[in-house]
Amino acid sequence: MANATEELVVLMTHGADHELSSVGFTIANGGLTAGLNVSIFLTSAAVDLVRKGGIEMTHVAPLEPLSALIRDFLSRGGTLWACTPCVKARGYSEEDLLEGVIVTGASPMHERIKAGAATLSF
Repeated sequence: MANATEELVVLMTHGADHELSSVGFTIANGGLTAGLNVSIFLTSAAVDLVRKGGIEMTHVAPLEPLSALIRDFLSRGGTLWACTPCVKARGYSEEDLLEGVIVTGASPMHERIKAGAATLSF
């Protein structure tokens, strides 16, 4: 068996217009439930997911509404990063994003991967 890890990094590129955004957060929340330390790195259109008010109407049945999935992830201690250049390209600032979102480059994600984190991409 491969070395066990307690870390999961999820890379997300899809926005609210694609069901994979809901799937990614559902799986990330499942990782928290399983006892993993889970981090999500949002890039490209996925940055729009954490804009205040940006996802209130998004719901991919039978999954939970996307806004609930994201709030659950943050409230349970998940780490949520938003790509700095992607945030800037959309004209957003940290004040435009949900509380708890960290605007950063990819370095924190790479550090966790180098330390042995499992990875998923959506």
